[in-house]
Order: sequence, then structure tokens, then C-alpha cells
Amino acid sequence: MAAGKEIRGKIKSVENTKKITKAMEMVAASKMRKAQDRMRAARPYSEKVRNITANLATANPEYTHPFMAQAKHVKAKAVGFIVVTTDKGLCGGMNTNVLRLVTQKAREQEQAGNRVEAVAIGNKGLGFLNRMGMQLVSQATQLGDTPHLEKLIGPVKVMLDAYQEGKLDAVYLCYTKFINTMKQEAMVEQLLPLSPKHLATEAGAHSWDYLYEPEPQVVIDELLVRYVEALVYQAVAENLASEQSARMVAMKAASDNAGSVISDLKLVYNKTRQAAITKELSEIVSGAAAV
Repeated sequence: MAAGKEIRGKIKSVENTKKITKAMEMVAASKMRKAQDRMRAARPYSEKVRNITANLATANPEYTHPFMAQAKHVKAKAVGFIVVTTDKGLCGGMNTNVLRLVTQKAREQEQAGNRVEAVAIGNKGLGFLNRMGMQLVSQATQLGDTPHLEKLIGPVKVMLDAYQEGKLDAVYLCYTKFINTMKQEAMVEQLLPLSPKHLATEAGAHSWDYLYEPEPQVVIDELLVRYVEALVYQAVAENLASEQSARMVAMKAASDNAGSVISDLKLVYNKTRQAAITKELSEIVSGAAAV
């Protein structure tokens, strides 16, 4: 029964793996609800900042912030990527999908003669961009389950300052957008310059006439920076919710596969055991017949 003992060892090993994946699935399900609530809580803030900024931009057409103006410089020939990924793995093909889009977009820019710079948010993206040989200007890792804006402002500000100084023609935000528990979509969106659709208000929507203190230009300068930071934070929150959802689904699939493997191994073990019993019975019957 050496074969049977080996099969029993395999069954025990797979059962231990199933316990781990089941526990990870339950933990991810618990964290997913909190991540979704955090993601939804961030939306009203960015929406209000967008509305006020759109109102200001409409009321003061003579002033155009650098974030809203198309790049007019010729020497830059460079674009920036803010790549948002996870710090940990075991979340299916989530990181692979967004990094594939980043690679495709970066190659298109390089073929067009543009230099590519990147900000990595998350360990997985940091490791990938280093292996790719892309120029990294800053990074933010180990954000935990509750990302804080103050940890993101520093790395992101490097890219924003470079754009304002005319060193970059455009900045792209790359992350995984949360659609629902079963679906997450990899996104590469233009962050800077801000397109009109970012600040467009709904047709027929009521608009307040605000009084600004100090001057509207100062308020626009401050609000647009806050709005861009809010977009980045929202992307990180969406990515975190997508991570927990993808991990829950991946661990559930792993648990189901482990159950299937255990069933197959038990079937093989029972067949092997039955064959050994049949062989022993045959030997006993043959011995009795010989006597």
C-alpha cells in the first residue's frame, strides 16, 4: 500500500491548501465591503470639487490653468504614467491586465519619439516597471488597506510639477476600475491636460453663482491641484476595491479546484485500495484451492 500512503499524503496536502484559500477568500470578502464603502465615500468629494472648478472655469474664460491648457512647448517630447497596482499578489489577472495596457501605451509613445517617465503606486507595478527598464521618478508602496492622501501627494506632485514646468506633454493615469464584484476593467486615462469632459456639467443642471475669496484665479489654481489629487485618490480606491474583489473570486476558484482535486485523489485512492483487497482475496482463494 505504498501507493495508497502516497495518495493519502497528497490528499492531506491539498486539504491544507484548501483551508488556506478558503480563509483568504473570507478575509477578502470582508475587506471588499470596506473597500467599496471607501471608494463610494470618495466620489461626492471629487464630484463637488469638479462642479466648483467647472463653474469657475466657465465664469473666468480669460484665465486658463496649465492643467487645462494643451502643451505648446516643442522640446518636451515626454509623457508621464501614474501606474496604480497592488502591493500583494493572488488576485487573478488584475495586475497583468493593467500592466499590459501600460506596456502597449508606452511602446506607442516611444515609437512616436516620446520619452516615457512613470510613477509607481504599488509593489507589483514597481517591480514590473523596473524589469521593463522604464524611467521611474517616484514611487509609493505599502499603502495598506486604507490609503491616505498624504502618502500619495508626494510621489504624484513630482509628476504634476514636471507637467507645469513644461517637461511633460501629457500625464496618463493607469489603474483598475471597479465595475462590480465579478468584473473589473483595466483603464489608461489621460489625467493631464484635463479634457473638457472632465469639467463638463450636465445639460440643464442647476448652477450656483459663487462668491470667491480671494480672487477666482487663486481659487482655480488651488482647486485644480486638489481635483487632480482627488482623481488619483479615487483611482487608488477603485484599484483597492478591485483587488479585494479579484482576490475573493480567485481564492474561491482555487478552493473549488482544490475540492475537485481532492475528489479525484480519493477516487484513485479507493480504486487502489480496492485493487489491493481484491488481490489479497485472490491469493487467499488460490491458496485454499491448492490445499
